[in-house]
Amino acid sequence: MKKTAKGPVIIDSISKIHRLLGLPKPVHPLVSVIRLENIDLENYAGRGSFVQNFYAVTIKKGFKGKMRYGQQYYDFDEGILSFFAPGQVFGEISPEDRPPAGWTLFIHPDFLRNYPLGAKIGKFGFFSYELHEALHLSDQEEQMIERVVGSIEKEYFSAMDLYSQDVIIAHIEVLLNYGNRFYNRQFITRKQAGNDLLTKVEDLLEQCFDSEAIQQAGIPTVQYIAERLNLSPSYLSDMLRAVTGQNTQQHIHNHLIEKAKYILTASSLTVSEVAYRLGFEYPQYFSKLFKSKTNFTPLKYRQNFN
Repeated sequence: MKKTAKGPVIIDSISKIHRLLGLPKPVHPLVSVIRLENIDLENYAGRGSFVQNFYAVTIKKGFKGKMRYGQQYYDFDEGILSFFAPGQVFGEISPEDRPPAGWTLFIHPDFLRNYPLGAKIGKFGFFSYELHEALHLSDQEEQMIERVVGSIEKEYFSAMDLYSQDVIIAHIEVLLNYGNRFYNRQFITRKQAGNDLLTKVEDLLEQCFDSEAIQQAGIPTVQYIAERLNLSPSYLSDMLRAVTGQNTQQHIHNHLIEKAKYILTASSLTVSEVAYRLGFEYPQYFSKLFKSKTNFTPLKYRQNFN
C-alpha cells in the first residue's frame, strides 16, 4: 500500500506559529514581534514544510545554517531583510543550525482590515520575491530598520488602548516604505547585474521568437521568462524597471512588435499568418496589440514601406 504524501503544515494563526517555534502566547492575536534568538529550534525542527497565512518581515543576522524555500536551500548572512506574503511555502531548519539573531514581525491580514494599508500591502512587490532575492542592508539601513521595529516592539508590549493598532500600523507602513527605498538602492547599486540580466532577457526572447516552437507554445509569459532565469516574476520586473523603466511584460511586447515589423516588411505573409507565426491564437489580438504600440494597423504599417 502506497504512503500518502504528507503536505505542508498550514499555519493560519499567529498563536499557532508561536507554539510551533516554542514561544509564549502572542500579546495580540493578529500581530507579533519575536526575537529569533528566543526560538526553540528543537521544537521547530522535524515539523516539515509549512504554509503561513499571514505576512512576515524578517531580518536575520549571524545565521550559519540553511533554510529551504520551495525546492532550494539558501544561506543566510548578516543584515538580510526578507518579506513573506500569506500562502508561501517554507521548509524546516535543521537541528544542527544554531539560533540566529534578529527578529520577525508577523502581521495577520485581519489586523490591517479597514485600514488603507490593508489594500496597499499587496502592491509591495517584494512580498512576491524569493528568498535568494532578499534585501541586503547596509549598516546605516539596518540601524534605520531596527529603530522602526523597536518602535513597533515597544508599542506591542505596552498596554493596549484604542490607539495601539493605529500606531503599530503606521510604523508597519514606514517599515514597508523603507523596504521599497532600500530595494531601489539595491537595484541601482547592482546596475551591472541589471544590465547583465537585461542581456539575458533579450537573448531569451530572441530565442523564443526565432523558434518555430512559439507557434505551438504561444507568446512567452513573464512567468516563463522568470523561471528560465531562476527569478521570481516580481523581482525580474522590478530589476528591469530599475534599468530600463519598463517591466518584463513591456519587454516581451517590445520584442514581439519589433519582430512583427520585420516580418511585415520583409515577407508577403498575411497579417493572420504573421500573427500565428508570433504565437497568437487569434489574429485580432495581434492587430489590436500592434496598433496600441505603433498607432498603425499591421496592414497600414506594411503599406508605409511599399
